[in-house]
Amino acid sequence: MPRTLNDCPAPAKINLFLHITGQREDGYHLLQTVFQLIDFCDTLHFSERPDGIIRRTTTLPDIPEATDLTVRAAQLLQSELMRQTGRKPGADIVIEKHLPIGGGLGGGSSDAATTLLALNQLWQCHFSRAQLMKLGVQLGADVPFFLLGQNAFAEGIGEILTPIDTPLSWFILIDPRVPVPTARIFASEDLTRNTEVVTMPDFLGGIRNEEMWGRNDLQSVAEKQYPAIASAVRWLNRYAPARMTGSGACVFARASSEQEADRIVLEVPVGWKGWKARGLGTHPLDARLSACTNRQA
Repeated sequence: MPRTLNDCPAPAKINLFLHITGQREDGYHLLQTVFQLIDFCDTLHFSERPDGIIRRTTTLPDIPEATDLTVRAAQLLQSELMRQTGRKPGADIVIEKHLPIGGGLGGGSSDAATTLLALNQLWQCHFSRAQLMKLGVQLGADVPFFLLGQNAFAEGIGEILTPIDTPLSWFILIDPRVPVPTARIFASEDLTRNTEVVTMPDFLGGIRNEEMWGRNDLQSVAEKQYPAIASAVRWLNRYAPARMTGSGACVFARASSEQEADRIVLEVPVGWKGWKARGLGTHPLDARLSACTNRQA
């Protein structure tokens, strides 16, 4: 009977601020941001295969299996396990996709991180968190954050992470339903690439006063190219200070309570998707995997 690991959450993130501070010679952008986990998730299911085949059994028309970060993450972990032990387990992967593609919520990166965490357990790889993060950065700059498993102040290209405690607020999110290719935003000549470097205490001082601290340097570029994003920001600003997350298209604002979030979501205009989400302090898969490890010890 093949071993399985079902109902594995892959949570979204929002960028509480996002400053672009420079660009490396290889084209990667230097940034500073705070990643905040929220309880809006994709859900993944894994079944071990004895034949070494890695297969995504879910049809996702907008994401070819060959380029899916989930499949690539499984293949990367499999290759590292083969290199170290000679073993080559396989897996069937089912993805329940809820996070919008091109929404700036880190859905693909989070799916990849959950795959690494889950298959590390299912395949009994026994790789450390640091080893998984080293693999994860090969898939994308946001993947190490989801592997870290807690909110973080991020620098470099997003891979230099300092854990940080943030207020576990309620948020309103709006998806104006315009998928935004990250590469297109970062390639824009209009993008500011010289924002002054800040320190973590700068940000902490702002959130202690419940301020919407900093800004998202990508937002003005995205709003110019996708007017629906600008419209969503303007609409949500009527209720609370709003901004875009990541490279778009979703926008968010902090709510004073769950009840306020519910009320605002009910008023979201037809044609957009709105929902509430609660901030998380840790990755929702961590406690479950830790319990599995303790039972096996």
